[in-house]
Amino acid sequence: MTILVTGAAGFIGSNFVLDWFSQLTEDVISLDLLTYAGNLQNLSSLDNNLHHHFVQGNIGDRNLVSSLLKKYQVRAIVNFAAESHVDRSIHESKDFIETNIVGTYNLLESARSYWNNLDQNLKQDFRFLHISSDEVYGSLDLTDPPSNEKDPYKPNSPYSASKAASDHLVRAWFQTYKLPVLTVNSANNYGPYQFPEKLIPLCILNALQGKPLPIYGDGQQVRDWLYVKDHSAAIREVLKQGHIGETYNVGGRNEKTNLEVVEALCTMLDALKPKSNGKSYADQITFVKDRFGHDKRYAIDASKLESELNWRAQETFEMGLRKTVLWYLENAAWMDHVVTGEYQDWIQKQYP
Repeated sequence: MTILVTGAAGFIGSNFVLDWFSQLTEDVISLDLLTYAGNLQNLSSLDNNLHHHFVQGNIGDRNLVSSLLKKYQVRAIVNFAAESHVDRSIHESKDFIETNIVGTYNLLESARSYWNNLDQNLKQDFRFLHISSDEVYGSLDLTDPPSNEKDPYKPNSPYSASKAASDHLVRAWFQTYKLPVLTVNSANNYGPYQFPEKLIPLCILNALQGKPLPIYGDGQQVRDWLYVKDHSAAIREVLKQGHIGETYNVGGRNEKTNLEVVEALCTMLDALKPKSNGKSYADQITFVKDRFGHDKRYAIDASKLESELNWRAQETFEMGLRKTVLWYLENAAWMDHVVTGEYQDWIQKQYP
């Protein structure tokens, strides 16, 4: 049997596929459109793996998806495919609507058609696992309890609104058609292969290039930080033993302000790659105009996943950050490859 992983060349998707093969040998079909944040180099270590098959394509292409499901007798779909950067959604939301909402709808319909035609045993074992975000719950005050699976959705950005819509579609396909779905809402992921528009890889890149480390507003926005390999392990557990129709929150229990994250990053770089002039990378920290509608705090209550499926995040923030910084220091060629002209234009517009 085989699983189909969409968005497999992106940050979280590629980490999931790589971790899958570190634990299992079951075949994986990796589907990715290879937009700006999709990078085949993320999966290059699997080039000679006969259990891995990469296909370039769109989750909205029903003919393609249907042919892959039938050809490889797919037993599960893990859907990472999404536009995911809030800043880009604020400046141009069209791609987020097309991929996150319309794309998810088409993928659900392809899955439903395939599932309806399976024999009873295969039909019973099939799963559609949808990956979403903590941002669908909206912003929390500093004294609010972390978001749990029963909290109402209150998305505040075009990105989070598009993900909330996709979550509702997945739920509706279970309630209406009984398609066996699972949903995972995760905290802020960090780790290897993350495109350097997000806070941690952006600041690593800028620090090494002697550029400002841009922090929105006063830097007091709080996020729960989750090492990407812990997220991958959680998804495997949900796929293996999650209850059909249920949502599971995945958090790292590591709430940090953006400023705390960047300061910790600078301290780590000072130790691992000190400047020749003896100064700290923290001198490059620069506060910039805040993002429109910037949510104050996200936090995830992962107790349901921990108690029902016996999953726990293994990495402390300090150890996860150290592993992340070391990976970027050791993979300068990867960074050079992803930092294209389009990326430079985008960064210049964001932080002129």
